Amino acid sequence: MRFVIASKSNTAGLVALLFIGGAAFETGSFLRAQEQPSPQEKSPEKAKAEDNAKGKQPGPHAEEGTKQAVEARLKAVEHAKPTGAAEPIHEVEKTLFATRRFEQAVISPDGKRVAWVEELIGKDGAPSGNTAIYIAGVEAKAPPKRLKAGVGARDREEGSVAWSPDSKRVAFLSDALKAGQRQLYVANVSGGDGSATNATNATNAKTTGATSGTSATGAPNATTATNATGATSPTKAMNATSAAGAAGAGAKRLTNVKGFLAEPKWSPDGKTMAVLFTENATRASGPLVAETPQTGEIKDAFFEQRLAVVDVASGKLRQISPADTYVYEYDWAPDGLKFAVTAALGNGDNNWWVAELYTLEGATGLMKSIYKPHLQIANPAWSPEGEKIAFVEGLMSDAGLTGGDIFSVDAGGGEAQDLTPEIKASPSWIAWTPEKKIIFTEFVGGDVGLASVDPQSKKVETLWRGGEYLAADAGGFSPTISLAKDGATMAFVRESYSAPPEVWAGKVGEWKQLTRRNKGVTREWGDPKSLEWKNGGYDVQGWLLYPKNFDASKKYPLVVNVHGGPSWASVAKWPSPHGYASALAGAGYFVLSPNPRGSYGQGEAFTRANVRDFGGGDFADVLAGVDEAIRVAPIDANRLGLTGWSYGGFMTMFGVTQTNRFKAAMAGAGVANWQSYYGENLIDQWMIPFFGKSVYDDPEIYAKSSAINFIKKAKTPTLVIVGDSDGECPAPQSFEFWHGLKAQGVETQLVVYEHEGHLFAKPQHQRDVIERTLGWFDAHLK
Repeated sequence: MRFVIASKSNTAGLVALLFIGGAAFETGSFLRAQEQPSPQEKSPEKAKAEDNAKGKQPGPHAEEGTKQAVEARLKAVEHAKPTGAAEPIHEVEKTLFATRRFEQAVISPDGKRVAWVEELIGKDGAPSGNTAIYIAGVEAKAPPKRLKAGVGARDREEGSVAWSPDSKRVAFLSDALKAGQRQLYVANVSGGDGSATNATNATNAKTTGATSGTSATGAPNATTATNATGATSPTKAMNATSAAGAAGAGAKRLTNVKGFLAEPKWSPDGKTMAVLFTENATRASGPLVAETPQTGEIKDAFFEQRLAVVDVASGKLRQISPADTYVYEYDWAPDGLKFAVTAALGNGDNNWWVAELYTLEGATGLMKSIYKPHLQIANPAWSPEGEKIAFVEGLMSDAGLTGGDIFSVDAGGGEAQDLTPEIKASPSWIAWTPEKKIIFTEFVGGDVGLASVDPQSKKVETLWRGGEYLAADAGGFSPTISLAKDGATMAFVRESYSAPPEVWAGKVGEWKQLTRRNKGVTREWGDPKSLEWKNGGYDVQGWLLYPKNFDASKKYPLVVNVHGGPSWASVAKWPSPHGYASALAGAGYFVLSPNPRGSYGQGEAFTRANVRDFGGGDFADVLAGVDEAIRVAPIDANRLGLTGWSYGGFMTMFGVTQTNRFKAAMAGAGVANWQSYYGENLIDQWMIPFFGKSVYDDPEIYAKSSAINFIKKAKTPTLVIVGDSDGECPAPQSFEFWHGLKAQGVETQLVVYEHEGHLFAKPQHQRDVIERTLGWFDAHLK
């Protein structure tokens, strides 16, 4: 059998391996590698003539399911697409890539100003990789000022903002000194109107004009946001600055290190900065980024992320946590002498799932474990009086995908107390208020909420809930806010399916929109609808996204999009360039994003309900959700598709071996064989809480959820996509599944993207995933 490896010169780093029914062939969007034709191949003249036959369907001699029939169908779909700018998927892509994204929104301790970090858009209309910091007053009408570390017009990576306790200085990270190497800076800022001594005016009218996407109550208005027309210039609005003033004047560089810095935080007295530092690291930390290729003798080598302190006056940096320990998160003690940290010995990417809660002495570096969790922990927060440390503990499948219950423990150690037992939600971020209560964000149902809990009485008070998404640290995957010292004034990036992301601030019920960056971005998908259904004794929720220009008299295909995790949730947020599934709603599809058992939003019992049952009850919940969607919407039950990424990719692979109900599927970064996966992935610690034992101690539990063991039942045409540097769901899993489908004569295609990790970073690859996925579903469902 011949492998055909194809590439396209203007799609850098993309390799497509395509097999249909066990036979290899080329598709229209990739050029075939040069090779000698076999006697069975068509002549070039005949192939060219057939390629020019636009929309040609399989002829009488092309039997259904054969190579020729499938090739003709795919080419027909491709040629049938309009080439003008009005093509629906191109309009969706335009929206996804033109949307201004915010990495962070931070309110000053006095609650008067907000600093935020924006992604900058390049000349190609896609994110440039650079970011910018802006500052504005919560009540001021003056335009925001840009804060920069260096002089000149060149854009840089600038972000990770932290306000000083007196609200007069801002610390941030910038690569102004050397591209790609961030250093720590401090700038003096002044004026309640958002002015900064080294900031420049963002004067371009397109960034400061009033928005039509806001209702009288201050909430995002779905109707007006949807009807907004005209796109803001991707470069002028972001980079416009006043010619007057010296950008960078007043910014002081504190460090000159080699490695990665992250999460700067001020000491309570404002004299010291703490920062996470990975010295001499060759890549950013975390299993989601592209892994560094390993060759030669393979050793368990890794870099430790340590906690360091920097004297603001002198710039002297001192690493204080042990050299053999990886620190994930931290919080200053109120006395400024020690820290609460979550940390683990050894490999940081792998050992997050076994991290413990420690106290760390600032002067000596002495670490003391005060709590060993039963599951995973995140967000340590020291109480105002210094007696307690609160944190979130629960069953979590990924660092950054935080959900569980809120606990507190004495700062000296002891038994932890669950402050939110039986809560029908998943708290994800916490902070103490001056009244010694804990305010928190939560996944609740398919919504996001704000609530508070009294640690003494355990009484929970709901503050706000909505079908939206709030995030002060948009680099994470869970809702968060930035809270002022009063415990009531807050800032965050707010978005929904109907309203693109913007920065908001104020007290609950008094939130004000501070930015208008996405005023001209149009919504290219239909309305969202929250669905609820029952299955297996559980109440299940999901979001049904309607097609654009929905016509109730027509029947539409449906694609089910299963979220990753599994400990996570599909929520109502503006799709990102990685949101290929939501893009389908702009091209004539219903898209169902279910939250089956194992998801966040309904308490820990619901999240733990798929332990040792991957692909069992959770997939049954998904199928029940399909039934509910068909019941409430005009969906053609004979045109159903299935897709997902990460755990959703596993569910797709497993799903097509359990039912033939779906007529097409796309599995992104999936897992086909949990037994082989255990030895291939770089983060096997996550599997023990979900499977109970290692694969070596209980191989049967891994086998029962492995799609490859049921591959002979698969009939669904399946597109398989993965990055070649994925350390979380390694490419061999996708190869294994593709090979199994191919061996059974099932129509399949494998596409491997060069130097992409678990989440694709290159815009050209993100675009290709969107277009390739749509083409696959169009070929089989339309």
